[in-house]
Amino acid sequence: MDRPVAVYGAAGHTGRFVAQELYRRGRIPILSGRDPEKLSAVGDAHPGTEIRVASIEEPASLDRALADAAAIVNCAGPFLDTAEAVIEAAVRVGIPYLDVTAEAAVAAATFERYADRARAVGIPVVPAMAFFGGLGDLLATVAMGDWPAVDEICVAFALDGWKPTRGTRLTGERRGDRRHVFTNGRLEVRSEPPPLGRWDFPAPFGQQEVVGELSTADCVTISRHLRTPEVRVYMNLGPIADLRDPGTPGPTAVDERGRSAQIFLVDVVARRGSEARRVTARGQDIYAVTASIVVEALERILDGRVKTVGAVAAGEAFNALDLLEALAPEGLTVLVA
Repeated sequence: MDRPVAVYGAAGHTGRFVAQELYRRGRIPILSGRDPEKLSAVGDAHPGTEIRVASIEEPASLDRALADAAAIVNCAGPFLDTAEAVIEAAVRVGIPYLDVTAEAAVAAATFERYADRARAVGIPVVPAMAFFGGLGDLLATVAMGDWPAVDEICVAFALDGWKPTRGTRLTGERRGDRRHVFTNGRLEVRSEPPPLGRWDFPAPFGQQEVVGELSTADCVTISRHLRTPEVRVYMNLGPIADLRDPGTPGPTAVDERGRSAQIFLVDVVARRGSEARRVTARGQDIYAVTASIVVEALERILDGRVKTVGAVAAGEAFNALDLLEALAPEGLTVLVA
């Protein structure tokens, strides 16, 4: 029988999606986190699951939560608080680690601190295997194709709206005005107002006003393994306004899987001289698709379809196009232009 997969932060919005996706694929999740009542509520929907209460302040409790697990998926944000403690536990126990952070600072710290340690233990540590960080990186890897280097990679996000979770709001509050930008071949931290511009998205969005220098994990994951001096990240203004409005409600389920009605589009362009390659992905609900992405990556780690060990980005750990195509049944449509 397959060993179970631990989900830390399983009582959160994305953690619930991850537990549901594991269960749907025939893998029994270990539901872990600090709140036993909330974990029990999730467990009621998934017969046979085990609940293991654990806290980042108590390393021994994390070790117990990961005992006999095949891998750990960290869904507990803000990851600035949780990532290091959970990765340390994964390294101690010797199992693969994946998380769904969107935080550039967390992804950068993970690569810096755990590249050698994870390699020495022989495990993959994959931060930001999610809508932000992972999906853009996979699309950029496909766009690069056989080009050894490019002048720039642009990642443009369009959402028809954003009803953020509590974890998303807390992450934004913790980050404040600081944002990470990869430019001139290095990662920089800036605090001045970001630039505005316009982006011609494919249908159904069309031309949109966008904010530039969006601080997501994409600038870190892409620059980690693709040769380019510039990674530019954009988002249309509507969802930014939703995120900043304290009155915007959280996500509301509209289907049997619990997904919201939110539609997204991720448009990636790699440019080399006068040439450009474009790869676009469209789907529904950024939180739900995150679960599909991270669990698909997990399956590939557990069955040996991961390219390397150590702290790695999505595009260097997996066959990018193959993984993207495997997400088609989950409603992700990818167009390579």
